[in-house]
Amino acid sequence: MQIIDTALADVKIIEPQVFGDDRGFFLESYSQERFTEAGIPNVFVQDNHSRSGQGVLRGLHYQLENTQGKLVRVTQGEVFDVAVDMRKSSPQFGQWAGVVLSETNKRMFWVPAGFAHGFYVMSESADFQYKCTDYYNPAHERSLLWNDPDVGVEWPILAGTEPKLSAKDEQGEGLHQIDAFD
Repeated sequence: MQIIDTALADVKIIEPQVFGDDRGFFLESYSQERFTEAGIPNVFVQDNHSRSGQGVLRGLHYQLENTQGKLVRVTQGEVFDVAVDMRKSSPQFGQWAGVVLSETNKRMFWVPAGFAHGFYVMSESADFQYKCTDYYNPAHERSLLWNDPDVGVEWPILAGTEPKLSAKDEQGEGLHQIDAFD
């Protein structure tokens, strides 16, 4: 397993070692010992799996209470995955890091608590799986506007299309209006 730093402190790309041949492949998707050594928390309390069609953009979400760190990966398809620093006390507040996650590259992305998270589906469909360090709490969830110019995420939106958003994400708030962490 290789841990790759991103432009944001604590946000990591994880490349597992993949053993493959003409029969298929094997990889270790989680090892408490290895992830702890890499500074990734070793307690996950919830696993989630979502499937989305091409052009779907989910996010950018975070929770003010029951803050969640997320270890994310794609098991079918391809997405562009993003983390945004939502900690006002951070010198990187409002900055983002992104990575392509796919069934082919088998990369994972560590998004710590205190960061907004979202993804855009680039393939016909994508299965997105993630482990969370705390439980989902919709009363404390916030949606940062996906296209806030103060953040400037460079989404790979298909030319001539608009992303497919939920009503919640359409009503996301800008970086300087939304509740953030101190």
